[in-house]
Amino acid sequence: MNARQYCFNKSSRLLSSRDFTVVFDNPPFKVSHPQLLVLAKHANTPQSRLGLVIGKKNVKHAVHRNRLKRLIRESFRLKQHNLPAIDAIVLARRGADTLSNAELFSILDKLWTRVARKATK
Repeated sequence: MNARQYCFNKSSRLLSSRDFTVVFDNPPFKVSHPQLLVLAKHANTPQSRLGLVIGKKNVKHAVHRNRLKRLIRESFRLKQHNLPAIDAIVLARRGADTLSNAELFSILDKLWTRVARKATK
């Protein structure tokens, strides 16, 4: 595999409010865990894109929100080559900040697999 395929740059992110709204309005693929929810739809772009919603209401401290964002991005960066072209939004629920890094990676790995399976049906 080419190292370029593992990058997470601007084209790998959902940036505009419109991008988020399109996914939020009617997501055909939903996978969840008690601490995380992934909403996804087929993308209009050739590659998968990621959006994050880590609310202050569910994750109180900025340090924990930033850690979650960093780990979710890293998980997506490593798994994006296994995903079909989708736009995905990961939402953090209460208790997401209590997960260890290893637990979070394990949960995300399972969620990405489930999203890929649903999107390829």
